[in-house]
Amino acid sequence: MTTPSSPTPHDAIFKQLLAHTDTARDFIDIHLPADLRSLCDLNTLQLESGNFIEEDLRAYYSDVLYSLKINNKTGYIHVLIEHQSSPDKQMAFRLMRYAVAAMQRHLEAGNTHLPLVVPILFYQGKTSPYPFPMNWYNMFDSPEWAKIIYNRPFPLVDITVIPDDAIMQHRRIAILELLQKHIRQRDLMLLLEQLGILLNAGYTTAEQLKVLFSYMGQRGHTENPKAFFNGLVSHIPQEESMETLNEWLEKNGKELFIEWGQEKARLKIANRMLENGMERSLIIQLTEVTENELEQLQNSAVSPI
Repeated sequence: MTTPSSPTPHDAIFKQLLAHTDTARDFIDIHLPADLRSLCDLNTLQLESGNFIEEDLRAYYSDVLYSLKINNKTGYIHVLIEHQSSPDKQMAFRLMRYAVAAMQRHLEAGNTHLPLVVPILFYQGKTSPYPFPMNWYNMFDSPEWAKIIYNRPFPLVDITVIPDDAIMQHRRIAILELLQKHIRQRDLMLLLEQLGILLNAGYTTAEQLKVLFSYMGQRGHTENPKAFFNGLVSHIPQEESMETLNEWLEKNGKELFIEWGQEKARLKIANRMLENGMERSLIIQLTEVTENELEQLQNSAVSPI
């Protein structure tokens, strides 16, 4: 007589038995390390729904999640069974990922603090004893540095508390940091001198300039955008200003100039374009100056804003 078999019989028996709270309580009481066991109130043990195993790996692994009080707070024990013949040498990292997934689910349920999640691997493979480390630090090429990195606060770049004078010394990243620090709260005109110094330093590429122009136009604030714009352009290294300024203005300039709007500003901006070698037809299109006005600009100097 042939008895029907499950494609994953280990999974079936594992879940059938450990789904019973009393059985699970005995399992945890016997196998949990003593220091952790002393923190756990097994009388509060409850089976939780769901699992964290990726769908394509469920033929090789099964898991059960329990909630309980750990150190008088809600915590979890996640038990994973590996029922493939060859053990996974990255198992410690897998257990860590599933523990983090359990923490994430806890937060998504409306909780505000991370819970303690205790991972346990149940192993019954052919190789004995279990051949791989269960400390995930030992999976790194440099375990000593892994312990340092993941056992202390992560590096924080809080640009809001770094003095501007210090930011100015940050070379290629300085202009981004300065703008990010002040974009919401200061008139950009107050940053013109500092931005000019950074542009003159030649750290910023043509492509980066276009992005910076767009960012300042969208997010920045100034009471006198015309003066700010002309002042900024005057600091851009000449070899970069031609292509970069022309390309950016062709795409974004008309809308910007309409917003700025005043006749005097239009003429002065058109004059700046002439100085930078922009084609006359494009200047007329963007600033809406007339051909006659453009001719006059070429024949007479217009004082800068």
